[in-house]
Amino acid sequence: MATVETQDVNAMNAEELRLHQDAERTKNWKRWGPYLSERQWATVREDYSPNGDSWSYLSHDRSRSQAYRWGEDGILGITDRQCRLCFALCMWNGKDAILKERLFGLTGFEGNHGEDVKELYYYLESTPTHSYMKGLYKYPIDEYPYGDLVRKNQSRSRHEPEYEILDSGLFDQNRYFDVTAEYAKESDNDVLIKVSVKNCSQSEAEFHFLPTLWFRNTWSWGCLHEGCTMKPLIRQRNPTDKFLITRHENLEEMLFSVEQQPTEWLWADNETNLETCYGIPNDDYKHKKDAFHLYLTKGEKDSVSTVARGTKVSPYYKMSLAPGETRVFRFRMTVSTEQKADPFADFDAVFQKRISESDQFWQKIIPSSLTEDEKLVSRQSAAGLLWSKQFYHYVVKDWLDGDPEMPKPPQSRLNGRNADWNHLFNRDVISMPDKWEYPWFATWDLAFHMLPFSYFDPYFAKDQLVLFLREWYMHPNGALPAYEFDFNSVNPPVHAWACWKVYKFTGMNDRLFLRRVFQKLLMNFTWWVNRKDVSGKNIFSGGFLGLDNISIFDRSEIHDLEQADATSWMAFFCSSMLNIAMELAQYDPAMEDIASKFFEHFVAIIDAINSFGGSGLWNEEDGFYYDQMRLNGQDRMPLKIRSMVGLIPICAVNILFKSQLDKLPGFTRRMQWFLQNRPQLSRHVHEENGNIILSLVSKEKLERICKYMFSEEEFLSEFGIRSLSKFHDAHPYRLHDKGQDLEVKYLPGESNTAMFGGNSNWRGPIWFPVNALIIESLLRFNRFYGDSFVLEFPTGSGKKMSLRKIANELQMRNIGIFLKDDEGKRPCHGTDTIYKEQPEWQNLILFYEYFHGDSGKGLGASHQTGWTGLVFHLAQTVGRYLK
Repeated sequence: MATVETQDVNAMNAEELRLHQDAERTKNWKRWGPYLSERQWATVREDYSPNGDSWSYLSHDRSRSQAYRWGEDGILGITDRQCRLCFALCMWNGKDAILKERLFGLTGFEGNHGEDVKELYYYLESTPTHSYMKGLYKYPIDEYPYGDLVRKNQSRSRHEPEYEILDSGLFDQNRYFDVTAEYAKESDNDVLIKVSVKNCSQSEAEFHFLPTLWFRNTWSWGCLHEGCTMKPLIRQRNPTDKFLITRHENLEEMLFSVEQQPTEWLWADNETNLETCYGIPNDDYKHKKDAFHLYLTKGEKDSVSTVARGTKVSPYYKMSLAPGETRVFRFRMTVSTEQKADPFADFDAVFQKRISESDQFWQKIIPSSLTEDEKLVSRQSAAGLLWSKQFYHYVVKDWLDGDPEMPKPPQSRLNGRNADWNHLFNRDVISMPDKWEYPWFATWDLAFHMLPFSYFDPYFAKDQLVLFLREWYMHPNGALPAYEFDFNSVNPPVHAWACWKVYKFTGMNDRLFLRRVFQKLLMNFTWWVNRKDVSGKNIFSGGFLGLDNISIFDRSEIHDLEQADATSWMAFFCSSMLNIAMELAQYDPAMEDIASKFFEHFVAIIDAINSFGGSGLWNEEDGFYYDQMRLNGQDRMPLKIRSMVGLIPICAVNILFKSQLDKLPGFTRRMQWFLQNRPQLSRHVHEENGNIILSLVSKEKLERICKYMFSEEEFLSEFGIRSLSKFHDAHPYRLHDKGQDLEVKYLPGESNTAMFGGNSNWRGPIWFPVNALIIESLLRFNRFYGDSFVLEFPTGSGKKMSLRKIANELQMRNIGIFLKDDEGKRPCHGTDTIYKEQPEWQNLILFYEYFHGDSGKGLGASHQTGWTGLVFHLAQTVGRYLK
């Protein structure tokens, strides 16, 4: 596949050229982007409580008054890659008790299914360099029901659906404003901003608009690490000026221009209101972070400064909009050296050009063979991924020790959360799972993000994968940081797979990238082998492994557990490392030895999962893989739950082609010796026409597993593969353990337990990352066994299909979650009919965290384009190879 990396510069379109210039560092096109978090409050890094209660320590209510230590948040905003100067939307309908400065949602304790954002916003467009971006926020005309959302969700049980903002009736009769933010870059340091506000109702409506420019607070803490600065300044020379000037010690002087003179300018400092937060009198300058809120909603006229300088400023526009009226606001932020006599003379022309270039870029990337609706899904999923890049700052040592100018944190922190990650220094733009619900990196999520990224920004994909292996991220013992709630948590080891896939997708010529990641991945592999193979028999454990509540108990708390998925993930890790080693060995014969090591280790794991203790983790009676508990250190009891745990083994499959083996004589000789002299192990290795398949599951076991997987009464849904078999709806798995009666029952929607916060559910819904891996594995089996190997699909239908055609069918089922059906309804929107009935809503798509196992309705985090962005990858496969 040709990518921007492998093209001749002269053949590049405008956006590809910007990507190339940014990678070569001749231009800094990615300096400004959508890097603001959507929730900085209630994060671990802002938590200085003695008990680690991040949800309560810095709440949404407190966030408008307390300066953040480690980042910033805002609505559809932008900042530079070090989050120094920020811009975002702020608004007020004249009725709410607070300004709408940031997105509202429920905390983990308030929601009946954990934390959840309760806003309507959509990522519509973005190019990889953010030369053009577009997002939409829907703001109610009537009072926003903050208290009602909390009370009604708290009153509902885990067995009931969540109470959503659309349930409130606020958007009935179109009583809302459409607030659309668009950004276009004329140069790498010249950002044009257009905000359109439309009254969608049938009556006149009051609207207060406060586009806000501010500096992240890097001066109040007395800190000394990189990124701490003296207090910067935003100022206005004359009251009639329509521009602001910024000053920062390590950012060039910037000009912020407004086309329309505001009703008035509002000035304050981005500092904590000590009186509001702690009951302590403020210093002489009392115009603090919450000044604009106090000024408008409380009528406290002295809360804003009368002096035209500060670190937070807004041109305030007060207006009344007629029914259907749209008001457009234009702003421009540029370095002073690129100042124009009239900042708005070329404004519309620049926007028109960047929009045209964006269309040109995506038309080249997205296959023309896709339908218009499939193209829309692809483009909005890419926009979601690109908008979900976030500046993430967390220096664990300083967080543990506290700052010189702040109260010393409780001593308990030194032995608490993340205390053994003192080396961790995060200060980067990172791809987030969801910038509100999960505004922190998750390493295994990120690995999946990079597949779609590799199609449109291979530079970013590689940089992200390398970043997490660097010495200021990876633990000295070789572990990768999981996520900020617990860096020690163990997630599936998919990083090597992602590195290999990105290398393949981007032309298989960047061996420097492959060598860089391979060295560090060796350390991570060694950590897994030393820490997670307790018995030393190649049967692995790992805790919950990202599958949260999939088992009958929290697997992180069970030590006598032999895990089918953990063991399979390690074979999967071996397979990826084998691929990388064999690729590098073609250019460095010394790598053939390490390739042999991963080949033999892979085969040893195949033997263990199928033979250890007799039959390993395979249950011959059922024809399925199960986790097993060790009782009294001796007896082993299978946990007979038909779940994704037992499907993961099919993902560990690799093919060594004769054409590869012919290029590696040393590796091939060693392999042949091994196969001839280790009959106990070599019986698991199969060869046809000189090609060798390595797989945890034999052909016969694959057929038996697929019988379950392709059954509509078990795993197969209209929308993909369920995470738990529907069999357990009528036949729950029950276990009495330590005085407790435990149960796993098919649950296609949201979780009914508090396990792992209760905001995710692996007991029935459809999850894109594992679906994508299953599809990939079926295609690999097909490549070895060929189209003559057919299975019944669906099970019991009498229809036989090759694995290739089955994989294609599963891809279309996944993609179909987001496509309009014959009635114009997208399954992902569930029963929200407004998306079908209102023309302006019909092309707005949300990419949820997971999906109802029967209806396809989106569940969990509503903006997790992160790994659900894999739909872009699936659509690419369909468009390139099937249509």
